[in-house]
Amino acid sequence: MTDLRRVPGFETRTSAAAASPGRAWTVAALLAAAGQALEAKFGAVVVQGELSGVTRAASGHCYFTLKDASGGTGALRCAMFRRAAMLCDVPFAEGQRVEVRGHLAVYEARGELQMVVESLQRLGAGQLYEEFLRLRARLAGEGLFDASRKRALPAFVRSVGVVTSMAGAALHDVLTTLRRRAPHVAVVVYPTLVQGSEAPLALVAALRELDRRDEVDAALVCRGGGSLEDLWAFNDERVVRAVAALQRPVVSGVGHETDVTLVDLAADVRAATPTAAAETVAAERVAWLDALDATARRLRSRMEQRLQASAQRLDTAAVRLARPTQALVAWRQRLQHLAHRHDGAWMLRRQQLAARHQAAGTRFARAAERTQQRLAARLAEDGARLVRAAERRLSVARDAQRAHERALATLSPRRVLERGYAFLETEEGRAIVSTGALAPGERVVAVLRDGQATLQVEDVRPDAAAEGDL
Repeated sequence: MTDLRRVPGFETRTSAAAASPGRAWTVAALLAAAGQALEAKFGAVVVQGELSGVTRAASGHCYFTLKDASGGTGALRCAMFRRAAMLCDVPFAEGQRVEVRGHLAVYEARGELQMVVESLQRLGAGQLYEEFLRLRARLAGEGLFDASRKRALPAFVRSVGVVTSMAGAALHDVLTTLRRRAPHVAVVVYPTLVQGSEAPLALVAALRELDRRDEVDAALVCRGGGSLEDLWAFNDERVVRAVAALQRPVVSGVGHETDVTLVDLAADVRAATPTAAAETVAAERVAWLDALDATARRLRSRMEQRLQASAQRLDTAAVRLARPTQALVAWRQRLQHLAHRHDGAWMLRRQQLAARHQAAGTRFARAAERTQQRLAARLAEDGARLVRAAERRLSVARDAQRAHERALATLSPRRVLERGYAFLETEEGRAIVSTGALAPGERVVAVLRDGQATLQVEDVRPDAAAEGDL
């Protein structure tokens, strides 16, 4: 802790009595003196860092924390009053790197060191925010945030699994909202850490437990608002992939309306707050009851209309049956009249049928006789045509046979033998047409016009001219 008495200018701004060793400080005097010493020591300062925990009051004042952009653990509370905030055209965003100009002061109500900011300039996205953008781009490239992956919530949710911290206000908001809107919906809480270095693994374990137990219709992942660092567990890649892999629809309600996490993008439905998530996941019971009442009223109205129409038809039928005896007499008379008409018509019909039968028999006999005559004439004509055709076919066949006989006689070897020729064949009866088939001393048979002679070959002389032709 800094000894304020060693700060230059401190003694000049306090009375001698106040600086005396025997005088005790009041809290207000000590804080005022510390503030004066800081202002005298540092004056106007320029600080660079990352925005965190930005809030804007109804009065127009802005409050935020400036964190060390180099990765250190330092944090400086800052206040930017309405006049300076109105002149600042830089949008406040979590993780944004900025350069602020102002002076140091002590907030006496809490005894905290703070910086009163007069102006603010943006330097670029902070390291954490840049990591957020890189991870979002990579997961979006994998299709993890595609609209085609989004699933619709069930129309009638009977049970909801809530993944959140047992100690947070988000759980209280969700339970209160569901108790008010849909008290029939069962709520199963899967407790987990939602902030800190161990939160991602705890969230993944809770989500996997929800899937394993398979006891809810929809899942609700939520927590209250906070800075980018506070909500960073919901930007962890493992948590985002676990949300995307759930087997049931997921509603995300992390932070406030301006807070956007990667879990929001991976969920099937994104709600602005935990309360809005509870309102989204379960429809209001009153609305469903009103719809059921309206349906019941329509059914009753239609039923009354049907009953009235049936009553009118029943009254009409009752009027018609008021005097059943008269109706029976009228039906009996009508039946007798129909019986008389039927008897007369039946006799007339029998006579007509008998006459038609006799005339039909006569016509049938005549037609049968004419048909028989036509068939006999046609049979005689067909027989004559068949005889003529057979005679023509036989004559043609005989002529063809005589022509074949003449051709065979012309080609017969006997005709050649009659002119003085003979042909040779082996003793087995095979024809000899070449000297190559003969050998001296071999026996052959010469066939002549009037018989055969067995010959013995003494010499074989092939014809050179014939061999050249061959």
